Amino acid sequence: MNATSRTSASRQQRLVAYLGRLAEAAGHADRAVPLTLYCTGLLLPGERKSVEPMAARLAPDNVRRMHQSLHHVLAAAPWSDKAVLERVRNTVLPAMTRSGPVVAWIVALLSKTA
Repeated sequence: MNATSRTSASRQQRLVAYLGRLAEAAGHADRAVPLTLYCTGLLLPGERKSVEPMAARLAPDNVRRMHQSLHHVLAAAPWSDKAVLERVRNTVLPAMTRSGPVVAWIVALLSKTA
């Protein structure tokens, strides 16, 4: 395995661990997969980041089922925005301040009711 592959594998492992922590904060095991898929969909190429186009990219053979799953976790599942954002803050802030104080931090918030 070359250095680039190791770096890519390391990044992927860190992302999987991070998404796992977010899924834990969502409060129920049934939300873990859809929340992880939603976050993955946000990272995939594509201009439109709404549920339907992301569902088509994530599951081209079963768009309707993926759409329902993503939509449910965003619109109907009773998870706490506060708990998830606290998990993000507790995970990200230590890494951001490792080299010095934070000068600016711009965060785009997604509401599960939007």
